[in-house]
Amino acid sequence: MREAVEGPVEGSVKETEQIRISSNLRDNEIYIRKQCENCADILVRPMRLGEDRKVDCLMVYIEVTVSNMMLDDSAIGKMINHFWKIPPEKIQEFLKNNSLGIADVQKLENMDEVFGAILSGNAVFFIDGYNKAMKISSKGYPDMGVSEAESEKVLRGSREGFSDSVKTNSALVRKRIRDTRMKVEEYQSGVRSNTTIQILYIEDLVHEELLEEVKNRLEEYKIDGILDSGMLEQLTEKPWYSPFPQYQVTERPDRTALELLNGKIALLCDNSPSALILPGAFSSFMESSEDWYHHFEMATFLRILRYLALLTATLLPGLYLAVIRFHTQILPTNLLLSFADAREGVPFSSVTELVLLELAFELIREAGVRVPGALGNAIGIVGGLIIGDAAVSANLVSPIVVMIVALTALGSMVIPDEEFAAAFRLLKYGFLILGGYLGIYGVVLGIYLTVSHLSGLLSFGIPYLVPFVEEQSVRQTGNGIFRIPFKARKYRPVYARKEQSIRLRKIIDRKERES
Repeated sequence: MREAVEGPVEGSVKETEQIRISSNLRDNEIYIRKQCENCADILVRPMRLGEDRKVDCLMVYIEVTVSNMMLDDSAIGKMINHFWKIPPEKIQEFLKNNSLGIADVQKLENMDEVFGAILSGNAVFFIDGYNKAMKISSKGYPDMGVSEAESEKVLRGSREGFSDSVKTNSALVRKRIRDTRMKVEEYQSGVRSNTTIQILYIEDLVHEELLEEVKNRLEEYKIDGILDSGMLEQLTEKPWYSPFPQYQVTERPDRTALELLNGKIALLCDNSPSALILPGAFSSFMESSEDWYHHFEMATFLRILRYLALLTATLLPGLYLAVIRFHTQILPTNLLLSFADAREGVPFSSVTELVLLELAFELIREAGVRVPGALGNAIGIVGGLIIGDAAVSANLVSPIVVMIVALTALGSMVIPDEEFAAAFRLLKYGFLILGGYLGIYGVVLGIYLTVSHLSGLLSFGIPYLVPFVEEQSVRQTGNGIFRIPFKARKYRPVYARKEQSIRLRKIIDRKERES
């Protein structure tokens, strides 16, 4: 490996991890200007400080991130305004001892650290005769700020949602878990993007093996850039071919905090307004963040409704085809005659008819998502009504098929997690083909294959069907279909360490309360 040199000079290699900062300010400036050539957004500002302006200094920063550097209320402004007044020989002493007491000032020793700090949105300060640079935090890159979560609407609970800034997101979680046992570890991913990734966990709750597995998967690949948490998810999930998500994606800080208290781990990716929670489990995807804010009776009813909606979204088209093509004897005569009368004159087979209408609805749904604002909602509603009515009037499809497709679509929309619902939207076509050509036996075969796949699926070593494979977990944690009363929720799920399995206990007397 190339040995470290005292200072950067012309002709140095581009890899900067071994290039130390020179005590000669001119050498540092030449190297920085060469690396930042044609980077109009990176400003290199020479200045002279101290009494009689005798000390040469250099400030390097990205223009937008440090636009307030000369204001008196900024850390950089306070430092520079102080340096105007002191003798030149004391400036280095102030830098070494951080005599101003600026909160986030860090000494940098090589150029790799310098460019990492600059490209993260901070200012870097150089002074002639000092072989270190000072990183001074600034307001950072512009972002949208904290806004309401768009994809996870709730009637009760916090309205705050994650933003594009990873620092803001971890602060929103810290706001809800004010405990030093909640750890936030930072990693840089992407050779060119240098994206900040944070791992959030509660130290005494999380299993060490799970934490090590997460860190190993993050370091398993080397990629040029990570631009969203979705890219991170696809790189680290195993097995990659399963349509079922192995991370729970949420835009809500309160949901993230709740899962951390269960012993799970959260991954935050810079420039992504969502958190990845792991391990993922079937029951977690079917829960809403407000389930624990409602009374257990209503929460249980809504959970049962979601599971029924899941079965409807997956099995209804296949069951319809299986009944009208192979098992008509199970239908009442009047209903069978009604189906036959509705299909009279339709030129397509029942399978083709249902597939075409399902694909047409998917087109309407995708168009509604891509068209911005209220116009997208109008396209989804009006498009569905017009196309469905026109297709029935033209005798291309039967009215019963329009109703089947509508119920299937409603069922998929009830599932709280969009990625989890997408997996069943794909499975729906498999059940449609199996039911259309093999009848009830095909539907049963599809159920068997799906359950077999879910039974063997692991998310970071945890069975995907937890808590249904853990009887105690369902009965005492309330994470199954039935939500137990909050006072009976005494135990954490299997994700947490056994010695920390007790979540809630009743305080008997005053002495115990004070202790």
